[in-house]
Amino acid sequence: MIIGRPHLHFRQTGSTNDRAREAAGQGAPAGTLVTAEEQTSGRGRQGRPWSTPPGSAVAWSVVIRQGVEVPSTLPLQVGVGVCEAVESLGASGVQMKWPNDVWIEGRKCAGILVEARPQDGWAVAGVGLNLSISEEEFPEELRGRATSVGGGVEFGEAVAALNRYVASRLETPVKETLSAFASRDALRGRRIRWGEGEGAAAGIDPQGNLLVETSAGCIATLNAGEVHLSLPVENE
Repeated sequence: MIIGRPHLHFRQTGSTNDRAREAAGQGAPAGTLVTAEEQTSGRGRQGRPWSTPPGSAVAWSVVIRQGVEVPSTLPLQVGVGVCEAVESLGASGVQMKWPNDVWIEGRKCAGILVEARPQDGWAVAGVGLNLSISEEEFPEELRGRATSVGGGVEFGEAVAALNRYVASRLETPVKETLSAFASRDALRGRRIRWGEGEGAAAGIDPQGNLLVETSAGCIATLNAGEVHLSLPVENE
């Protein structure tokens, strides 16, 4: 799979995922890429807003037409590719917090949003990546919890890295990518809470669901679409 042929770029748009979904619905081929230097109505998982300030972040969305399933491992496949792209840009200590956050040294630098229409044979994977947002520029509630790639990385350089590494992971067997995720799993062994309980994260299953060992000694299986996790520590 080649990402970026065709490539639609905007200085400003509401949401690159919305643009990519529109393109997919009109028959755009796999690998069609939509990028923007600024989003005015970007969103993350469960409808949370995602800010893409002009000149300091990347909004990136790609049309996918192979292996679209529900439940899907796509967020983890894309996420591992994003981790590898961020490392290639010079960052270290890159991990992934299930199901869709990429961390640098325990702080969120990127978020992933996959929106699938399996009945129509396509999905859109969106990535928001902070490049040079300073601590003071983050909303107050995110200070100390969010970060940027830094190092003077430019927009085009970041897009090229995302194109390369995400495409590679989408072509790699899922089992191999889930194994790579396990080595980057930021939650494993940590106490987490969700709507129905609390336990220790114990990795993921072959479908990409989160496994949690509860105080009762049993294993709970959490689907990304059903839960909101929180960490009883400073990072969430």
